[in-house]
Amino acid sequence: MNIIRKASTTILRPQFNYQKVILFPGDGIGPEISKAVIDIFDAAKVPIEWEFHEIHKKRVTEQGDLITEDTLKQVKALKYALKGPFETPIGKGYRSINVTLRKRLQLFANVRPCKSIKGVKTPYPGVDVVTIRENTEGEYSGLEHEVVPGVVENLKIVSYNACQNIAQYAFEFARANNRKQVVACHKAGVMKQGDGLFLKVCDDVAKNYPEIEFSEEQIDTMAFKLANDPTKIDVMVMPNLYGDIVSDLCAGLIGGLGLTASGNIGKDCEVYEAVHGTAPDIAGKNLANPTALLLSGIMMLKAMKLNDYANRIETATYSVLEEGRFLTGDLGGKSTTTDYTKAIIDKL
Repeated sequence: MNIIRKASTTILRPQFNYQKVILFPGDGIGPEISKAVIDIFDAAKVPIEWEFHEIHKKRVTEQGDLITEDTLKQVKALKYALKGPFETPIGKGYRSINVTLRKRLQLFANVRPCKSIKGVKTPYPGVDVVTIRENTEGEYSGLEHEVVPGVVENLKIVSYNACQNIAQYAFEFARANNRKQVVACHKAGVMKQGDGLFLKVCDDVAKNYPEIEFSEEQIDTMAFKLANDPTKIDVMVMPNLYGDIVSDLCAGLIGGLGLTASGNIGKDCEVYEAVHGTAPDIAGKNLANPTALLLSGIMMLKAMKLNDYANRIETATYSVLEEGRFLTGDLGGKSTTTDYTKAIIDKL
């Protein structure tokens, strides 16, 4: 497993029509769940080559980033990447690698589909909701400073171009996936200019999609509706901070972050990821659940137009989850990562 910690290592294939994909294995349980995904993709004979790249523990650029310029260029060149979980210090230390990737690669849209899975018991059956989150600015612009001792200013940036990009993407996503409704979530009642701009742009873009029902909701009202009856909600689009919170809320509706796929979409490249933590307490113990990274990989395959492979793996995964015989501890089972992975492979 140590090989997947090395930068720029490639698993070569004999065929010429294989497409290269960047893999960032991650910290903690990252290497284990990455290996599970590799094994399942290999069993399904998915025509991709994995090119492994490292995200460092110390700064490697003048800007303080943990990722080299060469790796960033390679992600753009190959267009697709899959990323395991990475550790981020809270309240100190280096900048989040997620923020770095989103800003440096201009991954303006985070897409988090949350759909109820048969065999996973939750209070809310029938959930099928998508959170589309602006990914590059808002409160996560990284512009903060101490004005005077004891007073910190954190700037929320809202630009017309970013609002236009995310609104356009949300409606195009809805159209391409036969979704009927898009709701813009905001707090324009308080932040009248910033969120007001976001809402106005969404309203303007909606006029170009008459077949899709458009509405708007204050973010606190949206949270209430999700907790009350999430089955009535289809596609949500929102600024950065709200999307970060709401997408995790939606994950809880279907069983947790361990069952949630995620994709970060830009105009030049796309990075798919597991959004759960690194789980250092179980790292190296063969207990981790690889489903989130696997479902994110399936999202990536669909974006690459490898739908037949994606559908086969997806069907096998949902079949194993529905049967409930080989579930990891976070899902109430006693199976190892290896057992769960083998069960999915056997279903292919």
